[in-house]
Amino acid sequence: MLTPGTLHVVATPIGNLGDLSPRALDTLRNVAAVCAEDTRHTRQLLSHFGLERPLLALHQHNEDAQAAQLVARLLAGDSLALVSDAGTPLVSDPGFRLVSAARAAGVRVSPVPGACAAIAALSVAGLPSDRFVFEGFLPVKAAARRERLARLASETRTLMFYESAHRIEEALADMAIVLGATRRAVVARELTKLFETVLDGPLSALHLRVATEADQRKGEFVVIVEGAGDDVDAKIVEGQRLYAKLSEYLKPSQAAKLAAELSGAPRKALYGGE
Repeated sequence: MLTPGTLHVVATPIGNLGDLSPRALDTLRNVAAVCAEDTRHTRQLLSHFGLERPLLALHQHNEDAQAAQLVARLLAGDSLALVSDAGTPLVSDPGFRLVSAARAAGVRVSPVPGACAAIAALSVAGLPSDRFVFEGFLPVKAAARRERLARLASETRTLMFYESAHRIEEALADMAIVLGATRRAVVARELTKLFETVLDGPLSALHLRVATEADQRKGEFVVIVEGAGDDVDAKIVEGQRLYAKLSEYLKPSQAAKLAAELSGAPRKALYGGE
């Protein structure tokens, strides 16, 4: 009877190729095949290190179909590596279905840790790092994005997001509106790469910087935002969220009164009218 192989979940560099660990190299060198989000990208990575391995495409569009076949190979004795285009697989990248199916089949799944953009950004942000929430990418459509942010407005843990160059400006604008213009944040861009930039300050100032400097809208982004403050601050944030929603259906004074009652926030912090 064959002994099942191992599925190695291998972190790859997010920019600087020097961050690929010796253990990751050894793993990639010795597996039967490498499951890659983009085989062209991974082929370039392997070529840089003088490696030639069979590559299998595994991405969001084919993962359901591929998982069963790959698990069959693992059960037959092949060891495989799973990589994404950059960083740690499964962190806003494909791989969950394969890992889940492999574990369900009794296959050993072993991490080969390394780079992760979210953790790299958190490590240099200067914001509380003992408790945090990773939210990945926000919704593309503005209304859905603001709704997601509204649900996070009273979260006291540090918030972590990924964002693309196409939406970083509008995402920061929405964060300033929904989470608060003075909320402290960090925008980390192109981490470990030549044009690495880590900006910090209030959300309103960060939005202005990104909106007025074209270079700050290029590349890949991690946005780290401090959580809501003490209990009073959290109540105000929640009250503002409720007020914004209730104002769609009620007069401002009525919406403020009801939002204050529901959240415990001072009415004047929600609405300045009498």
